[in-house]
Amino acid sequence: MKRTTRGFDAKGNCSGRTYEYLTPSFALAKDYQTTTNYRVTEEKIKEVNGILSKFIGTHNYHNFTSGKKFNDASAQRYIMKFKCGKPFEEDGREFITIAVKGQSFMLHQIRKMIGLALAIVRGVAPLSTIELARKEKKVDIPKAPAVGLVLDEVHFEAYNRRYGDDGIHEALEWDENEEEIQQFKDQYIYKHIIDTDAPRTCNVEVVKDVTRPHLQ
Repeated sequence: MKRTTRGFDAKGNCSGRTYEYLTPSFALAKDYQTTTNYRVTEEKIKEVNGILSKFIGTHNYHNFTSGKKFNDASAQRYIMKFKCGKPFEEDGREFITIAVKGQSFMLHQIRKMIGLALAIVRGVAPLSTIELARKEKKVDIPKAPAVGLVLDEVHFEAYNRRYGDDGIHEALEWDENEEEIQQFKDQYIYKHIIDTDAPRTCNVEVVKDVTRPHLQ
């Protein structure tokens, strides 16, 4: 428990959110390597992070959601971090997590950002598609499957700068609980996704469907 100001509002005081996307590592492979026996390399992780870095900053995401026009001011979104983590194995399968931190997100935005990144790393779309999707022309961006996308952390940087060191309230940060948080994610959230959802939806055909028909 942490003491907050009387007028604290979790939504109103939120200055950013971090989402994580859990997926089998073979989602990063070329089509002919799409198998649960696939193991990702450090070089591939670096390649993926190079692609994800192109999303960082303030850009137009009208092609990454529904019902937004190019000149709509709310289509501009600020991405602070987008990174693929180290792989881990569970029940003989290898998984990775992709973390994205942004000021705010629109409907389907994260799934389409990841879907496009997968298409590029799998060789289905050129890297230039990211820049093309920011322009006025309509681009059909594939959505990554919904399974695996979870809200990981809510950030209160502005609130913390104002009240975190006032001697009365605490900064709303959870670094001291990082180990317990990770254990909870591993034991309950990731395990549920892997045991319940992954066998049904994170399969070869889904990955092919995400990357193939939209951008060729």
